Amino acid sequence: MGWFWADLSASANPVAPHPISRKDVAPPPGCPMHTVSPASTPLDALTPAADSSCPYVPPDTPSPTTKPASSDSTLSKLNPLNYIPSYLSQARAPDQTIDLPIERTRSSIPKGSANNEGNWEYPSPQQMYHAMLRKGGGEIPVDAVESMVAVHNFLNEGAWAEIVEWERRFGKGLGKGWRECRRGEEGSMAGAGMEENDQVAQPRLLKFMGRPKDMTPKASMLQVMGWIYPAKYGGAPPFDRHDWFVQRHAPKGQPREVRYVIDYYSAPPEPSGEPVFYLDVRPAIDRPSAVIERMMRWGGDVWWKASGGIVREATS
Repeated sequence: MGWFWADLSASANPVAPHPISRKDVAPPPGCPMHTVSPASTPLDALTPAADSSCPYVPPDTPSPTTKPASSDSTLSKLNPLNYIPSYLSQARAPDQTIDLPIERTRSSIPKGSANNEGNWEYPSPQQMYHAMLRKGGGEIPVDAVESMVAVHNFLNEGAWAEIVEWERRFGKGLGKGWRECRRGEEGSMAGAGMEENDQVAQPRLLKFMGRPKDMTPKASMLQVMGWIYPAKYGGAPPFDRHDWFVQRHAPKGQPREVRYVIDYYSAPPEPSGEPVFYLDVRPAIDRPSAVIERMMRWGGDVWWKASGGIVREATS
């Protein structure tokens, strides 16, 4: 995930992230899905590539006929927000058999720390194709690139929807977070449109980083549990991992940066053949309050169900 740049306003509504399915599309070989597979290849055979390849293109990207200034420094060619090459051409690649659209799609994800910075924007199919050529890894089906972009954008919107839900609960402090979580997942979701919740300042995505080589502690633990109890916990490891850095507007004081970790899983396809993906989005445990937030959300839902909250809600 994470192919963004910004200069336009938001327009799309976030999509619920898990489970996520798309019809007649294949996982893109770039970010977050790294392997283009024929229809006969199962989704759980997907494996991450050696490096993340999410290209960031800033608003002042040169035109297709303009080339960036040369530099001997590798770091000078990378965008500081994600350490990815800043320039990806919109021109047709050598030996490209068909034309690809160069229009870029606006995301619903606010960019930067100020409201006037606009929204992140997704790459065009032509830019994604250049990114995959830069990455390498075999022949790339040009006619599948548009579908890859659609899946990529769809999953990004789902990941952001999950982050917005975390911020809705805990953006105004742990006290409000527990009042939300103790009602269980369904009860908290049902109150999402209430006036108190609407007063939570919307988060903003400051930067992001693809880390496909670095398995998260939770994913590693699930793999160990899968070896011990394969019937219950067995499954393929995540095919990608991303860290998103989000600006949270605390109830008091200055806004602060909160890191979120996202694991991307493939799941068995639907009976209709539609691929299914699961996203595990949660705050990174790099601050004490993040540990409490995760315990509250998990424990609150367990308590709600164990105490008969579902029955009380149905009979009330």
